[in-house]
Amino acid sequence: MPTNTPEQPAPEAHRARQVAESFGTDAERYDRARPPYPDAMVDRIVAASPGTGVLDVGCGTGIAARQFRAAGCTVLGVEPDARMAEFARRDGLEVEVATVEAWEPAGRMFDAVVAGTAWHWVDPVAGAAKAARVLRPGGLLAPFWHVFEPPPALADAFVEAYRRIAPDAPANARPVSEEERSKSAVERYQPLLTKAADGIRETGAFSEPEQWRFDWERSYTRDEWLDHLPTSGGLTLLSPDELAEVLESAGAVVDAMGGSFTMRYATVVVTATRIR
Repeated sequence: MPTNTPEQPAPEAHRARQVAESFGTDAERYDRARPPYPDAMVDRIVAASPGTGVLDVGCGTGIAARQFRAAGCTVLGVEPDARMAEFARRDGLEVEVATVEAWEPAGRMFDAVVAGTAWHWVDPVAGAAKAARVLRPGGLLAPFWHVFEPPPALADAFVEAYRRIAPDAPANARPVSEEERSKSAVERYQPLLTKAADGIRETGAFSEPEQWRFDWERSYTRDEWLDHLPTSGGLTLLSPDELAEVLESAGAVVDAMGGSFTMRYATVVVTATRIR
């Protein structure tokens, strides 16, 4: 797979507002098809925080927010897409519509600031500075991402179809070396994680960032995977005919694999504690 697929955003993804705010096109599908986060990750973040007040940045439809609420937290979401925010509110979540950079906390303070597969849409320095402003002393900043490693045949078919249909997409902007191809998914994701950590460091308000990693697997049927793919950044901007072509290619590969496959995931957290 290339370094930057639609699910592995480029380091400057926070500038791509059109993609960042496209996921609400089908909020119901997004909520249904996107996987939740490991319970062990949620538990560790809660245990490392001084209390249970959580700010969920880019909360989307509330996938992570519901998990933190189930763990005993009081959660406020901030989400720039009003369609996603409205979906999250259906389940009783409190969500304010704004980018976190422009959001006004009005004196409210939190014990943890989290972001589930969303921090790459945030300016890494401005976002970390806002987190420092709203975190209590000892509070935890913890953006996290799903990093996925599909079977090679499935990955290759997706990349070929995406390049053919959307050759001018940012993910296809540069060739990928054999060295990059040989890297694991987490290694390919590392520039994004490093950028998040560098933004945290630049504020001077946090401890040295750490990375936590949680490995897990999920099985997908053909229909489940084709339900998931349209929620991927980049694919949300394709025309119906273009999307159908990508899905046809992916579906044929899953069919050839017996109609289902196992996806390996690593959920990676970049975390730091507010020290000043």
